[in-house]
Amino acid sequence: MNGNSTTRRVIFVTGVSGAGKSTALNVFEDLGYEAVDNLPVSLLSNLVLSEVGHLIAIGIDVRARDFDTRNLLGEIERLKCAPDVDVTILFLDCEDKELENRFTATRRRHPLAQDRQVLDGIRQERKIIAPLKEVADMVVDSTDRTVTDFRRLMEEHFSSAETNDLTIFVTSFSFAKGVPRDADMIFDVRFLKNPHYVDELRDHSGMDTAVGDYIRQDPDFDTFVANLKQLMKPLLPRYAEEGKRYLTIAIGCTGGRHRSVYLAETLAAWILSTGSAVQIHHRDLENAGK
Repeated sequence: MNGNSTTRRVIFVTGVSGAGKSTALNVFEDLGYEAVDNLPVSLLSNLVLSEVGHLIAIGIDVRARDFDTRNLLGEIERLKCAPDVDVTILFLDCEDKELENRFTATRRRHPLAQDRQVLDGIRQERKIIAPLKEVADMVVDSTDRTVTDFRRLMEEHFSSAETNDLTIFVTSFSFAKGVPRDADMIFDVRFLKNPHYVDELRDHSGMDTAVGDYIRQDPDFDTFVANLKQLMKPLLPRYAEEGKRYLTIAIGCTGGRHRSVYLAETLAAWILSTGSAVQIHHRDLENAGK
């Protein structure tokens, strides 16, 4: 934000059907946003420029009566140029197979598959909305997330949305459980000595002092961390200058319990010391080893 209390914060929530748009809008509503779903494209400017509120979340997808990707992007671009309007495009994604499972489980019809197979509708929709994903400020993949985890992710990302600065998210993860699909940067720290093979450390995590002490003893630890900081230091302000609002850095190890957790905590602490806003999440820590 530019410090002007009259600035309207507008988040367009879009993406593939079934990826979690309704859940995301519910979270925005809980965070104090005026949440509106399926508004016709022709009415977007009227809503945003009205006196409805300074925090607005608008869900829009192929179900909108006059949905057209080109017209939608044109409207969004015009709103971005409007005075005191701060626009973010949030794109929700999910793997085709998981989407197919969700529609089958709920017995809902895909909006573009009324008379065809669900997968056909999913693929057609992806083609239509691909330009939205290309220009999105943030892409969130809900494939492997429970509803609870998805809600928590939305809250973590947008509870402090009253800023125009770059917000950085650092997450640890287990390679065994898949790479985070919404990560902008991924670092593999499996080369470091693994506390898992030390009996007295196995059941602890990278949050514990003893585990951190063990990891720091690796002969390549200091060099790696120094190089990582040297890499990130010039990049973070450049991302901010280019107008990027959200940056997700993922750090992975084998089990998501020890090395990745400690390195994520170390990196997040350093980022915070530089004056940047940072949030941290350990994706697989609770279920590590299960």
